[in-house]
Amino acid sequence: MKLGFGRIAPALGLACAVFTGGAASAQDVLASRLSALLGQERQALAVIPDARLTALTTLPPASERNIPTAQQAVDYNNAYLASLPTATGGPQWQCLSEALYFEARGETAKGLFAVAEVIMNRVDSNAYPNSLCGVINQGTGRKYACQFTYTCDGRPEVISEPAAWRRVGKVARLLIDGADRNLTDGATHYHTTAVNPSWARVFPRTAKYGVHLFYRQPTRTASN
Repeated sequence: MKLGFGRIAPALGLACAVFTGGAASAQDVLASRLSALLGQERQALAVIPDARLTALTTLPPASERNIPTAQQAVDYNNAYLASLPTATGGPQWQCLSEALYFEARGETAKGLFAVAEVIMNRVDSNAYPNSLCGVINQGTGRKYACQFTYTCDGRPEVISEPAAWRRVGKVARLLIDGADRNLTDGATHYHTTAVNPSWARVFPRTAKYGVHLFYRQPTRTASN
C-alpha cells in the first residue's frame, strides 16, 4: 500500500512531538534530581563550623604540596624595610617577630635578617622542631635549657617600641614568604659579642653582622 504525502506529514509531526516531549521530560527529571542533590549538599554544609569548612576548602602552602616557589630577593637596608607596608600574620609570624624583637631589634638590617635565617634554618633541620614557634620555644620552662634567652629570663615579653616591632614584623613576613637566605651559609646558631659559649669554639663560624656571630652546627657522620 502506498502512503501519500498527505498522510506522511502528520505522521512525521506526531513522531517529532513524541521525541521532543520525551527529551523535555528527561531534562525535567534530571533538573529535579540535581536540585534535590544540591539542596542536600547545602544542608550538610550548613552544619559544618566555618573554621572547619575553611580548613577543608583552603589549599595547603605550595611548599607542603611539593610545588617549587620563587624565592624573593630583598635589599638588606633600613630604607627598603621602611618602604614596605606594615606586615601581619598568624601565630608563626607572631613567634618569629617576637624572637627578632627581643633578640635583635637593635641590630643592623643584615643582622636582623641573619638572625631570622638561623631560626628558619632550624625549622628546616631534622635536629629541631618543624615549626617557628616550636623552634623558638624549645626548652622553655626548663632552667638553662631554653634556646632563646628571652623565653626563660623571667622577664615579661612587653612590646614597648612600636617602630622596632613594625621593622621586625616586616623581616619575619619576608622570610616566611620565601625571601632568599644567603647571609649565613646555613647557620643554625648565633651569639652576640658580649658572650663566648663553649660550642662557638668547635662550630665553624659562617658570618658576622653587627654584634652577632653566626655558626653552622657540624654534620655528624657515622663511625666505621
